[in-house]
Amino acid sequence: MPRPSRPSHSISVDLIAVLAAVTAGAPRVMTLKDGQALPSGPFELEHRSLQSGLRDWVEQKTHHPLGYVEQLYTFADKDRAGEQSAQRTISISYLGLTRALDDAEAGWRSWYDYFPWEDHRAGPPDLISQMIAPALAIWAQAPRSQGVREERRQRIMVTFALDDHPWNEELTLQRYELLYEAGLVPESWRGEGAETASACREKEAAPQVPGLDMIADHRRILATGIARLRAKIKYRPVVFELMPPTFTLLQLQRCVEALAGRTVHKQNFRRLMEAQELVEETGETTSETIGRPAKLFRFRSAILAERALVGTKLPLART
Repeated sequence: MPRPSRPSHSISVDLIAVLAAVTAGAPRVMTLKDGQALPSGPFELEHRSLQSGLRDWVEQKTHHPLGYVEQLYTFADKDRAGEQSAQRTISISYLGLTRALDDAEAGWRSWYDYFPWEDHRAGPPDLISQMIAPALAIWAQAPRSQGVREERRQRIMVTFALDDHPWNEELTLQRYELLYEAGLVPESWRGEGAETASACREKEAAPQVPGLDMIADHRRILATGIARLRAKIKYRPVVFELMPPTFTLLQLQRCVEALAGRTVHKQNFRRLMEAQELVEETGETTSETIGRPAKLFRFRSAILAERALVGTKLPLART
């Protein structure tokens, strides 16, 4: 007896890069299509490996060599492209770091353009208390089940640091996915994602939270990269991949703050750098700072392996 025929489906593999740099106190990400997409391209059979394929594609497309690279996540949701198709696309995402770049160069955008609620360097953004929290409160009360309402309320309190919960900078992805589920970002209303948030729209027209959207699930991938990097800088000195060969301690502190979206205790930060011997003086100074010339430092690369095992905890200020 012949087997029933099955619909024909093809699978393609894309490589997507969250390529990060820090310039003028802003964490930047490389984008294409007028800021709507992350650099991506197909994995070709001639590529020696996934990572070499990524490097080839990104360097060809952006003209920027990649320094530190690590794999982030594999995205294969059926509706991830926002439309139904006979071809299934699997995207393998990577986080790549590069050194300071020309601030005027096109394609580089501050990642806070996409996630304005993530920048707490000047304290919690008014956006959270004035718009996000009220909109999420409406969404939390929509279900008939008391258990579901309470579960939603708890998620909101923890992820957005409400009701005296501490702000956790590493929950970038959880915050975006919560806004997505509540129908508060444009990506919620594409393809099958619209069905997830339909109850909220029927209850009350959901506002659109400020922040640039991206094609397909690229903003979700970007949130994943930000969360990974924020966690990484606390136990591995990858921040030095973003710094020029020599730098002042203030420049290093500002870079850490830009990535974390949090302020750092200045004296604690400097004591930490000295105690863990992550940097060493070059014997030179720079007059580019206000006041007396500042000492220049460089990263002690010999300590990289030791720090990767021992770890470090940056003194992020709690706000």
